[in-house]
Amino acid sequence: MDATTSTNGAGARPRASGGTPLLEARHVVKRFGSNTANDDVSLKVMPGEIHALLGENGAGKSTLVKILYGALQPNAGEILWKGRPVSIASPAEARALGIGMVFQHFSLFEALTVAENIALAMPKGTRLKDLAHTIETVSRDYGLPLDPGAYVADLSVGERQRVEIVRCLLQDPELIIMDEPTSVLTPQEADQLFVTLKRLASEGCAILYISHRLEEVRAICDHATVMRRARVVAETDPGRETVGTLARLMVGAEVAEVRRDKGLPGRDRLVLDRLSVPSREAFGVSLKDVSLAVRAGEIVAIAGVAGNGQSELFDVLSGETSAPRDDMIRLDGAAVGHHGVNARRRAGAAFVPEERLGHGAVPGLRLSENVVLTRHGTGEGIASRGFTRVRAAGKVVEDVTGMFDVRKGVPDPEARSLSGGNLQKFVVGREVHRSPGILVVAQPTWGVDAGAAAVIRQAMIDLARGGAAVLVISQDLDEIFEVADRIAVISRGHLSPATDAAAMTRETIGLLMAGGAEKTGGGA
Repeated sequence: MDATTSTNGAGARPRASGGTPLLEARHVVKRFGSNTANDDVSLKVMPGEIHALLGENGAGKSTLVKILYGALQPNAGEILWKGRPVSIASPAEARALGIGMVFQHFSLFEALTVAENIALAMPKGTRLKDLAHTIETVSRDYGLPLDPGAYVADLSVGERQRVEIVRCLLQDPELIIMDEPTSVLTPQEADQLFVTLKRLASEGCAILYISHRLEEVRAICDHATVMRRARVVAETDPGRETVGTLARLMVGAEVAEVRRDKGLPGRDRLVLDRLSVPSREAFGVSLKDVSLAVRAGEIVAIAGVAGNGQSELFDVLSGETSAPRDDMIRLDGAAVGHHGVNARRRAGAAFVPEERLGHGAVPGLRLSENVVLTRHGTGEGIASRGFTRVRAAGKVVEDVTGMFDVRKGVPDPEARSLSGGNLQKFVVGREVHRSPGILVVAQPTWGVDAGAAAVIRQAMIDLARGGAAVLVISQDLDEIFEVADRIAVISRGHLSPATDAAAMTRETIGLLMAGGAEKTGGGA
């Protein structure tokens, strides 16, 4: 893909010239009822620029890029493409202009091949054989090698992201919007992605890059626009900033550092003994001989690229899936492999699933009602003999709001009205508030800003240092190294032995993510 040759054979578009911005948003306003998501937002993206869009959760980033991609329409303001005002009424019109987007959550059909998935986004009449050859050529040239005949179900998450990127490239974009692109990658895959993005930029393609990982923003981005509370508050060169100053621009205050003293581990509180569970899904991952012990006073983190058995492991730990034998899972010495989630909660365990809206909280229920859902069977006095103590549930909401700085417009709103980061703080806080003896939490700071992440991580550390056993399942290596005392890696349903965090490196974890865990076998 260059200034004269199109990857899809349709002919190259004229490039923006000189100092003309490729894309410009001027004074954009977007309201949802009484809530203003974008308030007089202006943004310029130049050709060949890797431009970061930063901001805390609820700052308005997602709304803005949806407007730029045609998925939402602004209430006021205008969009200019190569200096000309345009109306982008749909994603199809955005793609026709030359704007592509790689979403954080993939939209691929697992039962189809790579070529068949990409063909769905190509013009009618595209021959599959010709497309397969183009996929091989383009993916190889950009360091994203793909087998066009491979089924998506058999691909790693990193390879699936390659499919999304190559599909975008074949539409000949001049601007690619990328939303949290490294959140599902190993360190080695992320490094290769950065090489690809820099090459695209050198060829004149602009990248609008959304990420909460500020070190990578500093490393690869030429410019950053920072949003806070629906407005643009800063423009900066991220390479001249520190992670701390970028975080301060995002949240408007100093971000508290996470404090972690070395704990003194006590007795085993959560034990997995040769846990093997076949997947219930056609394209799921079976757990194979997983063994692990998490002790009082420590945090054990399980690293891994998404889709390697994390969801299956969480489900069997929480009791949503039953273990083959009762003694394969023990909580404080008691066999609970055949117990359901409420019985495990009564045994002192708490669980925070990866999907906060729909699994961790019911979207249409108020926060107090969501408290009832996780505590009605625990004997904590929230519900008894078919009656709910509304005032007690409301008090939990008040406590969690204060402890975790949950920002909400009314005292007891519906869960879906909260921003992603604030809902995550509520879901984690609701479980930490119980002071459980064992906490299992999946992706605790997925997609949350630096301030919210610090609050959640500190709460997990404090809980562990108070004597709880905390098991964290995470894809975020920065998070893992910040909170974990020991680290294990899951790969294709196998778990590596948990090793002292001080003895682990990113490179070692990356190799285990890529399949090394299968060779090492399970262990405590």
